[in-house]
Amino acid sequence: MFYPLANSTWGPEEQQALQDVIASDRYTMGAKVRAYEEQFASHFGKKYAVMTSSGSTANLLALSALFYHPDFDIEKGDEIIVPAVSWSTTYFPVSQLGLKLRFVDIDPETLNIDLSKVSDAITPRTKAVFGVNLLGNPIEADKLRKICKDADIFLLEDNCESMGAKYDGEQAGAFGLFGTFSSFFSHHICTMEGGMVITDDRKLYDNMLSIRAHGWVRDLPEDTHLQVDDDPFVKQFRFVLPGYNLRPLEMEGALGTPQLAKLNGFVSERRKNGAYFQSLFADLDYLDIQSERGESSWFGFAMILKGPLQGQRSALVDAFKGAEIECRPIVTGNFLKNPVITHLEHSVATTMTAADNVDVNGIFVGNHHYPITAQIDRLFEVVQNTSKSF
Repeated sequence: MFYPLANSTWGPEEQQALQDVIASDRYTMGAKVRAYEEQFASHFGKKYAVMTSSGSTANLLALSALFYHPDFDIEKGDEIIVPAVSWSTTYFPVSQLGLKLRFVDIDPETLNIDLSKVSDAITPRTKAVFGVNLLGNPIEADKLRKICKDADIFLLEDNCESMGAKYDGEQAGAFGLFGTFSSFFSHHICTMEGGMVITDDRKLYDNMLSIRAHGWVRDLPEDTHLQVDDDPFVKQFRFVLPGYNLRPLEMEGALGTPQLAKLNGFVSERRKNGAYFQSLFADLDYLDIQSERGESSWFGFAMILKGPLQGQRSALVDAFKGAEIECRPIVTGNFLKNPVITHLEHSVATTMTAADNVDVNGIFVGNHHYPITAQIDRLFEVVQNTSKSF
């Protein structure tokens, strides 16, 4: 494939990290996971970080810890506002906890939640906005923070696609009560599978430590707010919260350390590619591109077809295949169009004009941590030639 969606970010440091775990004969979550968590929290300016088995389970863990937080009055049937375009596991944990999804359209320029429509979507049952930084592009944190503060609701953040992005100098993922990250193969850093949650809230952190490992109290700090039996024998199997097994492997934690050390360099190269993409694809009469806010970490390059290419996505997909350019829809398109929505308790707060357009006319190609000028040139040539066919 001349222009794949993703490629390996590993080098000899990652190979050595794996060998170190093999030599230790400790494969379940241990010291290397804890070290990576500490480094991650420090890098993103937060007190606490909890590693999970994936970005998807990071969302599940963080929302579960919020639901069972002793200081927050959250009940089944309460609403979480979400954008209509995101990955499926932004939505599933909300429903799995008995909460109600409340969908808001996206901004056609940024592809993030439309901030002009959020305030009107808030009801007496709304407890949070789950902001998503889509494809590397950070939400306008100052505006969304004010909306949430004025309504006395939480700002939560799904940053699984946008590690390394910044807004007003602040790291994306650090804007709200918690932020979630993914380190799956196609993302900014790779730990095989893997996710992370960051927060400054101690009780949320302790909840996550418990829920990540079955809901027990083993390994919790002595001064935790959660009930802990004084008998160390009994404490090994004392359960206080409805939990899961969301633990990462020790290999994944070991990989995180060298990958995190390379993150700034990876993002710098992605931003250079993003600048080149923008120089070619801005202001065309046959497509729009995602409008950057702050400093995008450019997960990839989204295009929304218009003019002669509007409604012709299948033709462009075929042209990309012929040119060895791998492509995908923009995340899930309008998630409300997915059949699974019939199984999820939800309401629709706005019209879905922008999300519907992305669903039909959106297409996405990858970005990489090294220069891809030749790939972007071919991409431009194929799109330009296809537009001339209509």
